[in-house]
Amino acid sequence: MQLSYDYIVVGSGATGAIVANSLVEVGVNVAVLDVGVEDEQYKEIIPDKDFVSIRKEYSDQKDYFLGKQFEGIPWETAKVGSQLTPPRSFLTQLTEKLIPFESDSFKPMESMAKGGLGGGWGLGCYEFSKPELDAIGLKEPEMLRAYDAVANHIGISGIKDDGAPYCLRDLKNVQPVSELEQNLSGVFTSYNIQKNSLNKKGIFVGRSALALLTKDKDNRSAVQYRDMDFWSDKDKSAYRSWMTIDQLKEKSNFAYHKNCLVLKFKEHDSGVDVIVKRTDTNEEQIFTCKKLILSPGVLGTARIVIRSFDYKKEQLPVICNPYCYIPCLQWRMLGKEIEQKKTSLGQLVMYLDENRNNFDVGMAALFSYRSLLLFKLIKETPLNYSDARIIMQYLQSSFTIAGIHHPEKGSASKFICMKKDADTYTGDLLTGQYILSEQEIRTNEKREQKIKLALKSLGCQPLKTVYTPHGGSIHYAGTLPFNDNGQMFSIHSNGKLGGTKNVFVADGSGFNYLPAKGLTFTLMANAYNVAKNVLKND
Repeated sequence: MQLSYDYIVVGSGATGAIVANSLVEVGVNVAVLDVGVEDEQYKEIIPDKDFVSIRKEYSDQKDYFLGKQFEGIPWETAKVGSQLTPPRSFLTQLTEKLIPFESDSFKPMESMAKGGLGGGWGLGCYEFSKPELDAIGLKEPEMLRAYDAVANHIGISGIKDDGAPYCLRDLKNVQPVSELEQNLSGVFTSYNIQKNSLNKKGIFVGRSALALLTKDKDNRSAVQYRDMDFWSDKDKSAYRSWMTIDQLKEKSNFAYHKNCLVLKFKEHDSGVDVIVKRTDTNEEQIFTCKKLILSPGVLGTARIVIRSFDYKKEQLPVICNPYCYIPCLQWRMLGKEIEQKKTSLGQLVMYLDENRNNFDVGMAALFSYRSLLLFKLIKETPLNYSDARIIMQYLQSSFTIAGIHHPEKGSASKFICMKKDADTYTGDLLTGQYILSEQEIRTNEKREQKIKLALKSLGCQPLKTVYTPHGGSIHYAGTLPFNDNGQMFSIHSNGKLGGTKNVFVADGSGFNYLPAKGLTFTLMANAYNVAKNVLKND
């Protein structure tokens, strides 16, 4: 049976959910096509308790902390996503089967889940500066309005401090900042004592802006500081994209079709045919619409566009933030007891802005470490497991993890390529290459060294720098760069896909530059604008 809608959105992740919500709000007929994998194993068995209480009181905790198949014990560290907890492992289910990706130098993470990778988002919200937006190819006035609209929908908490120019800017409707846990409060106090000297070096530290409620909103509860945010979404204090999809499913002008892997589209005089392969029956099905909005993520959009344009361009550019993390030992917390109520989210961010222009800024998000469980750190030590376990127990309260992201732009050595392969589920295979130049490596190393020195001055002694494979930041963009000349394999600034009349792209495929700062909030704001432009285009 062929189903027809005014608007079809591909994907239910951070951008797809915002596009769908923006369209449904004005009363038009909307459908979302999605594979829609959900957690069927763990969400109902995780107690509605804090982490410490669960560890002390529940005998079945191994089922969800380690996994029923012990999938929460990954000895493989090179694979992006190997650190996902068992209740979050559904985010990457079926990807190897349905959308395989092969590369020795690029290891991206993709999702077939309802809500996409937004189901595991770290919640950091960053409103980009004008120079950053200009470099990406986005218009600041439109983006500022969109940031406010998205913030009102998802709920953001934060505070105006030295970090605000890099995240909140003039954002309206911001809830009070979350309570700062002990592990990071000493770091922040030390910064405020040394801020004048650090600022002269371009170092600024502030509280994170998070998509985390500190006040009740709609049917979502304020954060309870249970330290279970990596495991459960029971109180819905942390925004996840599936929450928007579930709200929309109550609307009469919205339909959600799962088990639908979109292969390609075909335009005709009356609209667009969307060809999907059903993952439950392996049969093809056609949906029709007046306008199609692609939002399955940068790599998913690339696959669909290459197929739809009959493989006329098999290679596309790609950009991804280089990422590493540094476990640090914080002397002031040695031997201290960890408080029961906390979040383990990144509550502090360090920015390196040597030019004081809010462009090409490096950043390090600071985390404490508890609920992700010590054995994941123990295997990174050079000690035997037995000795390391005892030592790490005593050091646990003093661990501070700095996750460093670098700004990034494209080059000829960073690309993806589609080739036909009859042995795959879709008959083709995405491959890629991601190689940094020697100059880029040196620039990033210098930035990391300056961040390490700043961490030391704040009482955090760096122990080891762990470099993830390219793709480990899970920030991808730039496969169909913004270009207003309408050529194929590019995107107009209003979101329309070049070479089409009624196909738009609402994810980060058009972005020409990636700031180091978290991408998700800007992706959602751009998706909001694309939805408005789709409506204007009628």
